[in-house]
Amino acid sequence: MDDLAGDVNSPQQTSAPAPDPTPTTTPRSHSAFNKFILYENRLRFFIIASNASDSRHRIIKIDRTTQDELVIVEDEAEYSGKQMSAMLKMLDDGNRASGGLGKARVVFGIAGFIRFTAGWYMILISKRSVVALLGGHYLYHCENTDIIPVAFNHKVEKPAEEQRLMSIFKQVDMSKNFYFSYTYDLTSTLQHNLTAADDVSFDDRYAWNYHLLASPFHQQDSACLSAPWLLPLVHGHVDQAKLTVLGRVVFVTLIARRSRHFAGARYLKRGVNAEGNVANEVETEQIVAEALTTPFYYPARRNSSSPNRSRRRPSPNYTSYVQYRGSIPVYWAQETTSMSPKPPIEISVVDPFYSAASRHFDDLFKRYGAPLTILNLIKRREPVPRESKLLEEYTQCVRYLNQFLPEGKKMVYRAWDMSRAYKEKTQDVISYLEDIAEESISMTGFFHSGPEPYSHFLQALDSTDDSSLPPPPRSTILLQNGICRTNCVDCLDRTNAAQFVFGKRALGHQLYALGVVESPNLAFDSDAVNMLTEMYHDHGDTIALQYTGSALVNRVETYRRMPHWNSHSRDIIENIRRFYTNSLLDADKQTAINLFLGISSSSSPTPSLSSSPYPTTPQPIPLTRIRGNYRNWFNPAHLSPRYDLVKCTRALEDFVKAGMNSKGDFWVEYYRPLLFTSLGKHFAYSMNSTLKLPGKTAKDMNHSPFSPHGRRPAKHPNAKLLTSSKSSPPSSSSSTSTTNLSTSPTSKYHHPSVVSGVRRWMSSSSKKPGPSLSSRSEHITILESRGGASSGGGGVGGGGKGRGDEYSTESMAGRHLDPVVDEDEEAEYQGYIDQCQLLLSAPSTTGERKDLEIYASAVRTASGLFLDEEDFAGPMTGSRELAGKEDLAKYTAYVERGRTCYLDGRHGEGCAVQFSYEKWLAVGGLG
Repeated sequence: MDDLAGDVNSPQQTSAPAPDPTPTTTPRSHSAFNKFILYENRLRFFIIASNASDSRHRIIKIDRTTQDELVIVEDEAEYSGKQMSAMLKMLDDGNRASGGLGKARVVFGIAGFIRFTAGWYMILISKRSVVALLGGHYLYHCENTDIIPVAFNHKVEKPAEEQRLMSIFKQVDMSKNFYFSYTYDLTSTLQHNLTAADDVSFDDRYAWNYHLLASPFHQQDSACLSAPWLLPLVHGHVDQAKLTVLGRVVFVTLIARRSRHFAGARYLKRGVNAEGNVANEVETEQIVAEALTTPFYYPARRNSSSPNRSRRRPSPNYTSYVQYRGSIPVYWAQETTSMSPKPPIEISVVDPFYSAASRHFDDLFKRYGAPLTILNLIKRREPVPRESKLLEEYTQCVRYLNQFLPEGKKMVYRAWDMSRAYKEKTQDVISYLEDIAEESISMTGFFHSGPEPYSHFLQALDSTDDSSLPPPPRSTILLQNGICRTNCVDCLDRTNAAQFVFGKRALGHQLYALGVVESPNLAFDSDAVNMLTEMYHDHGDTIALQYTGSALVNRVETYRRMPHWNSHSRDIIENIRRFYTNSLLDADKQTAINLFLGISSSSSPTPSLSSSPYPTTPQPIPLTRIRGNYRNWFNPAHLSPRYDLVKCTRALEDFVKAGMNSKGDFWVEYYRPLLFTSLGKHFAYSMNSTLKLPGKTAKDMNHSPFSPHGRRPAKHPNAKLLTSSKSSPPSSSSSTSTTNLSTSPTSKYHHPSVVSGVRRWMSSSSKKPGPSLSSRSEHITILESRGGASSGGGGVGGGGKGRGDEYSTESMAGRHLDPVVDEDEEAEYQGYIDQCQLLLSAPSTTGERKDLEIYASAVRTASGLFLDEEDFAGPMTGSRELAGKEDLAKYTAYVERGRTCYLDGRHGEGCAVQFSYEKWLAVGGLG
């Protein structure tokens, strides 16, 4: 309040005393400020931040009198609605000389500040849209931004240079693929947000506007603005859809975060830099949650006598799995001067100690922990060595660094020529990737915010044959320590297909941990997997467009050998677009990215950045590094588990048990208690789901989304998978491989459902198909042999003695499962088939003469045109002739004109014939 005292007019001649604007709330709270109002005059900007219910407000002041420095005054107090109204009235009175407060303008946040040659600009988010809902927290997409000068009299000494830099800056389109949230840290994973007890507001690695947030304040003594004012923007991809499982709703969220370190275009950013940052670095997180409750916790128990009844409980319905992609961490490059669609790959620097790669892997150990799985998908054999150069160098790099790691912490390296396996058709690409995915998930695990469902123990107990009891279900949360690092040359097509297989495998384990499915094995061509495939297609297309300027070329269907009919032409178009973008547009794109991220170097294509009167922000990693040890290249502390179970459990409990002043406060923003709205406008209601896939209707609500399409449905959505748990594993050529399933603690026991148990009981005995019957005697013999079952026989259709059990469930089931057709029915059915074949083989232009004569005679008979001598030639005398003529006369009168007979016996006039169809048929059709 004291900071704004200079703008508040002293008490003037007012008839009634104004409300006291002094805030009454002294503690600093974390309210969900998601609406901003901008007031401006010639001297200052005033920005008011409000929550969704307009019950809490904050204010900052930005000076507009000078353009050499940025002066921002923040009032740390919170005001109520009446207090803020009084504050605005006093500010308006105190700024009468400079135009008052001016016209109000609604914005949705400050993305940062930027300066080119002279004066500061403020970047405002003017339009947003909701893209996801996570624990009651909305995730938004930045739809539009406005850049306005801070100084009222903005004077530019070099207007042409200022305009050129402004045009370059705007080439980074902030209205595409930039995401933010007011109450949820989008730069960190779900596991970190719920279990890490640190005070770090966000991870600057994935905040692409970090330079815009930090550069205005790095030379000032005061700290940066607090979280409600400056919003970190994540550049990548966010998508969400819901899975409807027989009335249960499961949210599937896919978040991709692109690193701001060593970011750029395809051929201009390759390999690794000296700080250990790789090109095209993207972290992908797959979150699966059941929407039983909106927040990350359960409400407190009201009717409990426990002393902790007022405490909230963590919701066990949230799971997440994190993957990583990045360029090969060695020094290599590709020259684009030759205008070749595939420039040669050159290893620019040969480092025998792999210092840059050691920094990169040590940073991965620090961020994700051990173990670290490396999946290398580049080519092994080529006519002209290109990718194979990187394979040898990368393999030697991992082998050299692995020899110094302790046992049990070594990196798991998997090199596989995915392209050759697809082209030679000697190996099932998807099955092999599923085997690797299962092995990696069993080593790293995934995050689950609650214990294992008790139903798993009952399933395991029911499936155990011996007297030994299965291990008790997991009673703690599950954490992910370690990560799988996937790469190809560009980290696009092959990498995205591999990450989809990992995501599909992880989805099965996540749904199994939530108790939604009875087995982590999900079949292809089901609604759930089809929905996930489309999400990963959008995910891959977005990342490819950001890195290369074109969408994916090879998709998941390509490696499943199920390409679309237009895939070949689409691949050609995308290749041409990629070549054009990389050859002609990448230089300007790289310049814009460097300016946006605040990167300045002697080799920068924008020399004006270094000559700017205001220096750019310093590099987050110092340029002069202390040379590391060639043998002990890692930090031993980074090899310990990144997330400790005891600490994370305590941090999760503290997170959900906090009061309304914590980040768990979701109620006001999500439910909007003062806003009248409809269900159709609610994001969770209108979200994409499996019921909105093409061809779906309301009847599909009762169908399982895990049943594969195009085959006979099983008795249970997972009946086939359940029965396969006791049988031998499928071959490697199957699309859903179950190799290494025994290594996963979550897939050791599978419970056969009641329906599948009945199905196995009915098919316990070997049933042979019935022979083709040739006589009724054989049919009767087989029926008699199936009429009853012996007292010791347990199979369906067993040959029992006697006819006592003919109507038993076993006998009826046997007859229905193996029906028998007698000889007459078989001959009649064969006649129908032969008749159809004769009709198909007959000429379609005209019928046989005999059929035409019969049809013409029938038409003449119905029209009364047959009363000729020749038609009645024959022995027709006496009463027989008279009866025949009377019948024909009655029939002719009936055909010519129908008469209406009422209930009282009266007859009405018949309907006149409007068109003589028979005459036309006799004259035109038969003539």
